[in-house]
Amino acid sequence: MDIAKPSAPGWSPRRKAMLSVALAGGMAAAMLPVATAAADAPSANPSAAPSYGALVVHAGAVIAVPGERALGPTTIVIRDGRVAEIRSGHIRYADALVIDLRDRTVLPGLIDMHVHFSFSSETQLWSAAVDTPEDVALFSFSNAKKTLEAGFTTVRDVGSDGYPIHALRDAIAKGRVHGPRIFLSGTSLSIVGGHGDMSGLNRKATEALYPYDYTGACTGAVECALRVREAAKYGADLIKITSTGGIMSQQARGLGQHLTNAELESIVATAHDLGLKVAAHAHGGQGVTASVRAGVDSIEHGTYLDADTAKLMAARGTWLVPTLGLVDGAGHADDARLTPAVRAKMAEARRVSGQNIRLAVQYGVKVAFGTDAGVSPHGQNARQFRLMVEQGPMTPMAALRSATVDAAELLGQSQHVGSIAVGKFADLIAVSGDPYRDITVLEHVSAVIKDGQVIRNQPPATR
Repeated sequence: MDIAKPSAPGWSPRRKAMLSVALAGGMAAAMLPVATAAADAPSANPSAAPSYGALVVHAGAVIAVPGERALGPTTIVIRDGRVAEIRSGHIRYADALVIDLRDRTVLPGLIDMHVHFSFSSETQLWSAAVDTPEDVALFSFSNAKKTLEAGFTTVRDVGSDGYPIHALRDAIAKGRVHGPRIFLSGTSLSIVGGHGDMSGLNRKATEALYPYDYTGACTGAVECALRVREAAKYGADLIKITSTGGIMSQQARGLGQHLTNAELESIVATAHDLGLKVAAHAHGGQGVTASVRAGVDSIEHGTYLDADTAKLMAARGTWLVPTLGLVDGAGHADDARLTPAVRAKMAEARRVSGQNIRLAVQYGVKVAFGTDAGVSPHGQNARQFRLMVEQGPMTPMAALRSATVDAAELLGQSQHVGSIAVGKFADLIAVSGDPYRDITVLEHVSAVIKDGQVIRNQPPATR
């Protein structure tokens, strides 16, 4: 194969995209060694170049706790990857590296609770016949890099191919590469032939490329409990299930309930016994309701959420992760590339887009930000903020909280991320303008600091 021609026959879109990152030099730059992560934290890379005593950020304004009043000119001192001091005004330190953000607003690193790093809208059904696990790992890395540079310093990956995503999570946590800290589910649990299992290929190809135990398919309460235990055994941070049909799966069976009530209850009980939360992909109303009654921790998508179920979610403390990117219709691959079955389901879902957000706002359902990046474009995660404000309507303040304070709560990581406070990870981003007034400024992040490491710091773009 000619490395200068990634369009050579046999190269999948995933492999070509991964190669383009390498050729551009982005991969090599991002894989430079960084400091070793703290052993007792998900990812706390010690910060501030060793020749300096601290990293000091001079900010024009700071939204330290989204939902609360912004601070004026502020100095943030970072040591060993965590926030050490927050002081009013711009204070000089003799032995420090200073990052000048006096013309910008600084806020906590953002959190996306629903991404899929191992694929994109261009990934083909047959990719497993071409791509190696190494290809998948490097492609996932390139998507993680885009996400971090867009200001998202923490993510949940809720369904990526095989175990390359585990390797990426661990490499980031150990400081070997730069990327957002990752909490992952591994392979989603589904019914045989359902969303999450493989369909759309002939039987021999399916059995060769996607064996039964590889896809996370299960039948009955006992086997579904086994799949949960296997996921825990191999390092999952949470459990992802597909309670209903899915828009992007290659079948025309609609979006109704897939896992039975008994299977749902078994999964949730087993996961909770192991200390793992359960995120339920659920579109159709019956499947959403059944998942909530079974005790899942979050409903992912919730496209056909109804008022009664929204009230139940509010009463039980079940979270909604709305993922509006898929039905946005902007910036995605041309719908003409999709199969008729997928196009029909997508058109149906677009007709009710935003209904879930409106009901969540009306009935007080807790909302955590999640985009479904991988189906929607990686690196454009912040576009969802404007959709949440337009379709909710959520206030810009509430939308920002959903990707910081509230997302951290659902993750169980409020002690580490979600706000800027002494002792927390030094995850900071900077924007021009006030996101409380104009949420779209989050689409133009000019500076990113994660664990005290300066990932990017560019002059604010003229818009």
